[in-house]
Amino acid sequence: MKTSVGFAGICAVLLAATVAVPAASAADRSEPTGNTSIATVDVKGVQVDKQASDATKQIVAADAKVAAAAANVCGTGYTISVSAARYGTYGTTYTWTNGKTTGSSYYDKPICAVFFNDTGVAHSMRLKLADNYTDTADVEDSGTFSSYAGPVYQNRGYCGKAYSYMKIGTSVVVDNYLTVGACN
Repeated sequence: MKTSVGFAGICAVLLAATVAVPAASAADRSEPTGNTSIATVDVKGVQVDKQASDATKQIVAADAKVAAAAANVCGTGYTISVSAARYGTYGTTYTWTNGKTTGSSYYDKPICAVFFNDTGVAHSMRLKLADNYTDTADVEDSGTFSSYAGPVYQNRGYCGKAYSYMKIGTSVVVDNYLTVGACN
């Protein structure tokens, strides 16, 4: 269950304790079959995909403790930051992987996404995660949250898209797509 604690408060709680992650379907959280195949760089103690955008690396570097807390929301094994986007003072979306392949392609990597509410006040939010295959249904979490939307999972989500949406009153303040991973 999500709390009414603000972003700073939720990060403190996540850093201090293990988070209970909502159950996902077996297809979304299946055990990886391959070896880690993503080269990483250390950004202030957080492993980041070496090919991640400079913006992602800057977001992680700006507050590595918050980034690590975001990974904790995803659960065990999601330790490699793949992409991140900050939407002004409203919210930040993070995507994570364990870097292992779940299928036959380099892009078949499990992805977890979380959209943090950086305002500390409950707002209408939506997070949708699409993988890079047209036959896979998108997964989403939406509602009124003061802490975060998600986590949401795709078993083969590398090179997919994370959609973040936030509405404050009658104004849409976040309405953006983020490419998951370093893709052509």
